[in-house]
Amino acid sequence: MAESILSALQRRVLLADGAMGTQLQAAGLKSGQCGEAWNLERPEAVEAIQHRYRDAGSDMVLTNTFGGTRIGLARHGLADQVAAVNRAAVAVARRAVGPGGWVVGDLGPFGGLLEPLGDAEPEEVEEAFAEQARALLDAGADLLLIETQTAIEEVECAVRGAVRALRETGLSERVPLAVSMAFDRTVNGPPRTMMGVDPTRAAERIVELGAGMLGCNCGTNLDLASYCRIVELLAAAAPGLPVIAQPNAGSPERVGDRIVYHEEPAAMAAGIGRLVDAGARIIGGCCGTTPEHIRLFGEELTRLGLRND
Repeated sequence: MAESILSALQRRVLLADGAMGTQLQAAGLKSGQCGEAWNLERPEAVEAIQHRYRDAGSDMVLTNTFGGTRIGLARHGLADQVAAVNRAAVAVARRAVGPGGWVVGDLGPFGGLLEPLGDAEPEEVEEAFAEQARALLDAGADLLLIETQTAIEEVECAVRGAVRALRETGLSERVPLAVSMAFDRTVNGPPRTMMGVDPTRAAERIVELGAGMLGCNCGTNLDLASYCRIVELLAAAAPGLPVIAQPNAGSPERVGDRIVYHEEPAAMAAGIGRLVDAGARIIGGCCGTTPEHIRLFGEELTRLGLRND
């Protein structure tokens, strides 16, 4: 598309999409199956989900590549399909979002622990992120989003890998890089990630690494007030950088063999303006959010005059 995301952000708040995992499950993905494989095996199902988000008003959709590193795909016997899976995901998202929207290349956690807590070597993890990022960029992603991160050490590997891919593809000046962390509520003090990182420390390191956007998504036991506080801390520690906020639809609850999220679209949408007041410039949803959540988020942003060109 002609306009860049960064240019559009100068004029208005942008609307991202909502959950992919719970939507894939609703479409028939079984527990333990590889959702990323659907980019090759059932692309029409992935496209239908993303098209519903676009119809709901999303300015951008995330590729179905949350577990799309070589390390993640190897767990499903697909280590040799990294390029195919990620390129197909961009193509599917591009069809869904159309010429007026943006495709966000999604890079989730690699799914393990780095040495010395685990057995993954930093060089291996960095290379896995670089490989995935190259595939997403080669296929035409408009933004790279490293998301649901909890450890600074993994963020460092992911950003280094993504920066390598941006440099190697010659897209460093055209494609922004964003990092989003998953925080949890604490008894005392600010929210922290599972690995003990608070928003201020996360933002400072993300800035040092050279990412152009930062944000928060997912997390546990967080209400909207908690997300607003996180956004405030991120924005204060990274002045001038756009902040992304993608909250869950409440906390998950197991009902039978299903995981259910209870935060209703209207209730979440009523507080979206507070996220913008806190400093968010891109609003979307994470686990449990649906196209209806996103539709009402967009309507509330429009009502508040925050999406008008």
